Amino acid sequence: METDESTGFDQATSFLGNYGLFQTTAILLLSFSAAPVGYTSMSAVFVSDTPEFRCNASLQNSSWSGAGRCFQDAENGSRTGGPHAAEPCVRGWVFSRDTYASTIVTEWGLVCENAWKVPLSTSLLFAGYLCGSFISGHLSDRFGRKPVLFIFLAVHGVTALVQAISVSWVMFCVLNWLKGASHSYSVSIILGSELLPKASRVVFSTLAICLGYCVGYMLLPLSAYFLRGWRMLLVVSAILSFLQMPTWWLIPESPRWLLHQGRVDEAELIIRNAARRNKVPAPEVIFRAVESFHHMKRTYNYTDLVRTTNIRNITVLSSSIWMCITFVYYGLSLNTSNLNGNIYLNCFFSATIDTFTYVVLWLLADRVPRPALLSAAMMYSGFTLLILKLIPEDNLVALQVLSLVAKFGATGAFTFICLIVTELMPTVVRNMGVGVGATSGFLGTIIAPYILYTGK
Repeated sequence: METDESTGFDQATSFLGNYGLFQTTAILLLSFSAAPVGYTSMSAVFVSDTPEFRCNASLQNSSWSGAGRCFQDAENGSRTGGPHAAEPCVRGWVFSRDTYASTIVTEWGLVCENAWKVPLSTSLLFAGYLCGSFISGHLSDRFGRKPVLFIFLAVHGVTALVQAISVSWVMFCVLNWLKGASHSYSVSIILGSELLPKASRVVFSTLAICLGYCVGYMLLPLSAYFLRGWRMLLVVSAILSFLQMPTWWLIPESPRWLLHQGRVDEAELIIRNAARRNKVPAPEVIFRAVESFHHMKRTYNYTDLVRTTNIRNITVLSSSIWMCITFVYYGLSLNTSNLNGNIYLNCFFSATIDTFTYVVLWLLADRVPRPALLSAAMMYSGFTLLILKLIPEDNLVALQVLSLVAKFGATGAFTFICLIVTELMPTVVRNMGVGVGATSGFLGTIIAPYILYTGK
């Protein structure tokens, strides 16, 4: 599935081996760079959750459910409805503190007529992801993978820190969009894929960086359980991003990208340093056909993704498939707050399912064709969700189990679509191609919060 140029680079650098110190370090550091993305992507489960509430009225009963959530009995009757008429909660609401100390819902009263603001704030995060995927692909193809990766990590950390002191819902939403726009997941995948040989590249793309994402995902319910407040959860998100900064001196630029910029000496220096760290001898000349890279100095843009029939088919199909997959994956992940049982355990189990899925897919990656795995994962998730609709609504345990089981297939498909596109796209437009696919995918995530909102 890989391009000829990719195969040529792999052959030229084959003397490095697959799992030396250089490759191991790159895998670990780039995988951990995905932790802030995993944490942020699912943070709405706790940051934007709506606890039980009722009207803040002296005559109101103490029940958290049923009548009285958005309306209260008029204290002196209404002008037309008599003594038992209802009126809006003019004194605001009282929220249960059994699960949270605070969320953005309790902070700004985002219930009843303002409930629509909750899914909008989450959708704006994914709208930022959409824009960020589009922008990062173009920027990293032009200015390099490494600078864009660390600039995005820094912006993400600063934005999360400022967002933690938001004084209004509007400020929170604007910063939520910016935080999403600075996500670095796709850049990390591209940089790792271009630094590593084929064998370790598969481990990185299907297992290591996904486990890094899960580290952030699993850290979220643990942090939420002990912190119980949305502001401190955002501070943890910022800390995860800032922890990546020292790795600037350990992660090199992509030698493939340097070659296609005509910077052959810099590319060779990176490979020689890698050989030194792996304690293997490097040939006197690593990249012989230097002249073959000169024509690559021209600037590529998004029109090159539809210039030929082959790459046009890859772009169109991967974009449409990516959209469907992310809609299902994030819909099921964000739905953990609506499942029966303990929300912290539900979220942790959801992250654990992701971890188990990544390990299984890694074991299958080199044994089963990629398209077959992608199709099987999508069909599995689809059939499970269809069965879910046949379960009676009062069977809460079965609904909860099937919802989590369906995520197994969605997670698998989510993993392989990125790997397939990364391998199929030529180096000069690879980041743009992945960016376009991810951009299309996040169209699905923008819709997902509203589907969950209408289901409540």
